[in-house]
Parts: sequence; C-alpha cells; structure tokens
Amino acid sequence: MAVKHEIVHHNGAYFITFTCYGWLPLFEITNGYNLVYKWFDVLVNKGNRIIGYVIMPNHVHAIIAFREDKQSINTRIGNGKRFIAYGWIDLLTEAGNIAILDKLASGVEPSDALRGKKHEVFEPSFDCKECRSDKFLVQKLDYIHANPCRGKWNLVDIYENYPHSSARFYNWGEHFGYKQLTHYRFLEDDLRKPL
Repeated sequence: MAVKHEIVHHNGAYFITFTCYGWLPLFEITNGYNLVYKWFDVLVNKGNRIIGYVIMPNHVHAIIAFREDKQSINTRIGNGKRFIAYGWIDLLTEAGNIAILDKLASGVEPSDALRGKKHEVFEPSFDCKECRSDKFLVQKLDYIHANPCRGKWNLVDIYENYPHSSARFYNWGEHFGYKQLTHYRFLEDDLRKPL
C-alpha cells in the first residue's frame, strides 16, 4: 500500500519500499549506497533493527523492526529519505551533474517550491506492510534478496553476490554491505530488551 497517512504502530517488523523520483537510478549515478547504511546506523542507534534489505539502483526494499516511540514510521522514513536526498544533491553537485540536478528540480511542485524545496529526489509516498508472521517476513526476505536477479535487472548471476543486500548474511552467514543486521529469528527477544 502506498502510504499517504500516518502509520500508528507498535513494536514490530515492517516491509518498507521507497523509490527514486521518476525511477531514476540515483543510487547508481551517485554511488550513494552508503547513505542508506548511515541512515540504518541512525535507526539502530535508536533501538530499531534492520532485518533485511536490498538497495537497487532506483529503489530500496527493507525490513525494519521499529521500536515504539513518539515518532511515527512516516516520520522515520521521511527523515531517512531527506538525509539520503541531501547527500545525493551534494554528490551530484560535486560531480557537476547538472542534467540530473535540473531533472530533479523540474519535479518540484510549485507549492513545495514556495516552501523552499529545490529538488524532488524521491517519489512522495512509500510502501509499508507489517510483517505479522514469520511466513510473511521470510516471503519478503526472499523477494528482496532475489530482486537483483529478476526481470530487467540481472545485476548479478547469484543474488548472494549483490553487494547491497542482506542475502549473503542470511544464506552464508557473512556480511557484504551493512553489518549491523538482526536475524529475524532473534527479533522478538531483541525488541523486548530495554534500550
């Protein structure tokens, strides 16, 4: 479901997807994958857990276990998207990539421009589904891990070799990209621990 309303939540895991503006491959263009890892660090430092993820050239799928607090999921995802967006704009500016900067500037709605927004970097909504069972969570993990080998992508022959994914952690017990992952089997006990 594309989220356009506040999500009231409790401790639990959520399958999240957000997409670059116009499906532009901004992660690839900027090589800005590490910006997602830095955002993950912020979430983990606040007691949340990263269960699984894949960062594709133009979108992110993640399973995040949010610990209940005063911020909604919308705010946490919005803050993450904003952090990544500012990082990309800096990288694009440093690289002198005027064509992409102009394209992102052309996507800003007039009402947003009046409030000072200069670039539209992500699609405005995001998808969010609560993982209420291990079966659903594993289904989503399988989906995100296979993403680099599906359809038009074919980014790698073996999905465990895609560097911006938790597949290697789940299938081989090794870390490739982000290292502070929590296996879904240990999630419930982990969320019960006090901060």
